[in-house]
Amino acid sequence: MKNAILVFALLLGTFVQAQSSKKTTAKNMDQTIYQFKVEDLYGKTFDFATLKGKKILIVNTASKCGLTPQYKDLEKIYKEFKSKGFVVVGFPSNDFASQEPGTNQEIGAFCEKNYGVTFPMMSKVDVKGSTTAPIYQFLTQKSKNGLQDSEVEWNFQKYLIDESGKLVRVVKPQVVPTDPEIVSWLKG
Repeated sequence: MKNAILVFALLLGTFVQAQSSKKTTAKNMDQTIYQFKVEDLYGKTFDFATLKGKKILIVNTASKCGLTPQYKDLEKIYKEFKSKGFVVVGFPSNDFASQEPGTNQEIGAFCEKNYGVTFPMMSKVDVKGSTTAPIYQFLTQKSKNGLQDSEVEWNFQKYLIDESGKLVRVVKPQVVPTDPEIVSWLKG
């Protein structure tokens, strides 16, 4: 009888633990990009909740990188699709070979002068390491985004967010913003 009670207690404990794990996973699956408020290049609060119902491309940027010319294509797709519910959101980062050393004001001037950037640009953040910005923790951790773990490999890595605020795809830095897969996603 003691053995039966012990087995029952172990099974019950395993069941309770599994249910708790499912609730935690379900709770994390409910997280969206809309929970974040960040600061833009000009010190104003940017609330992702204002983007509900839009497709979003989030990208970490740098002004002194071999991939910096991607700003041109980011601006191109932003202008082409913004009237259809799409926005690009840039996050400058100095995490890779110190290729974004400027201040927020310098970054803004560079983007406007060299690439005519009109899409929202946020304040410079860390996208990797122990000081990773909370929004990038969400983008790179499956336990928070519900899709996959990823690591920001380099400047200009792209994260595609659907109209419900969920991460749907991670796009490598070398893939240009006008790549057919991205454009197809935008049109879909």
